[in-house]
Amino acid sequence: MKAREKRLAMVIGGLTALGAAAGLVFYALGSGVSFYYSPTQVKNNEAPLDRTIRLGGLVQKGSLQRENDGLTVHFVVTDYAQNVDVTFKGILPDLFQEGQGVVAQGKMASNGGFTAMEVLAKHDENYMPPEVADMLKKGEQANKGAAATPVSTQN
Repeated sequence: MKAREKRLAMVIGGLTALGAAAGLVFYALGSGVSFYYSPTQVKNNEAPLDRTIRLGGLVQKGSLQRENDGLTVHFVVTDYAQNVDVTFKGILPDLFQEGQGVVAQGKMASNGGFTAMEVLAKHDENYMPPEVADMLKKGEQANKGAAATPVSTQN
């Protein structure tokens, strides 16, 4: 084999190894990614049922209920347009409260609710993930638009 052929074989082998490594990295990263979904997207069946997702919105006031075991809580996450029931078993963050922003990571339950494995509360009054803030603005605008539409009472 000539030196030129050896170099060509090494370059092709190196590119093949680099491509395989890049493919494995992208596969690993893709399986670990969880996307934000709003309650409206969840109700429109846009959220996958078999993957871990993040549900973002506000904790609806008056929706927090605790079970007798002291760890299981139920609350509603809203984007002003739709609501999703959330169940979480664990210790809630200190900043968690009704009317505040929340991101719950977990999976959709077969009953249409959401089973959270982790609940994140916003850490100060100025922070909210951009995706969640956009979803809340859209939901609030949609809700105001629906309220402003007159309802006909004619038969």
